[in-house]
Amino acid sequence: MNILAPPRSRLQIEVVFDLVCPWCFLGTRRLRRTLRARPDIAADIAWRPFLLNPDIAPGGVPRQDYVIRKFGGEDRARRLHATIAELGRGEGLGFQFDRIRRIPPSLDAHRLVRLAERHGVAADAVDALFQAYFCEGQDIGDVSVLVAIAAGLGMDPGATRRLLSGNAEAEAVHADNLRAHRLGINGVPCFVVQGRHAIAGAQEPEVIERLLDVAVVEG
Repeated sequence: MNILAPPRSRLQIEVVFDLVCPWCFLGTRRLRRTLRARPDIAADIAWRPFLLNPDIAPGGVPRQDYVIRKFGGEDRARRLHATIAELGRGEGLGFQFDRIRRIPPSLDAHRLVRLAERHGVAADAVDALFQAYFCEGQDIGDVSVLVAIAAGLGMDPGATRRLLSGNAEAEAVHADNLRAHRLGINGVPCFVVQGRHAIAGAQEPEVIERLLDVAVVEG
């Protein structure tokens, strides 16, 4: 330990996100890059679920149907996805939107994150779920896919399947989603620092850093 090093500022950061949101994948990666560049900050990150499509069918919907309803057509979606993919490359992310065949409900994936938190691997679970969905086109609404992801993180596959086959953590996910809306959060990602400073969107690291600096100064 370097006894001459200044003490680190400890910040509580709540990341409000959805696992089917590409901007959230980009935004969380930028947050991590910002924190790596700030060794003077010790961040305690809490992952807070937000359900962008709370009413989606349990089995998900075909991507084509979703794109038409959300964007009005494939052309507009393709242009938006090309922009996101280009930004993602700058963060080392390999978005492959064309591999996605169905838009799944994200409730079970959020439940898995909460289960992973018990094992101390929530951040790894978030990244693995994003990678599986946006880079590999896997259906993260499928329990078998979620069990495989959990196993890759060192979690017991049998216990994970039993928990996801029931309603474990579902009520907590819905409660966090409701809390986010009550706080006025209507877009994700949203980063809430120390419970009182917030910024929404996949912001550039410089913007995130300014928010962290404000939180450090105010203590």
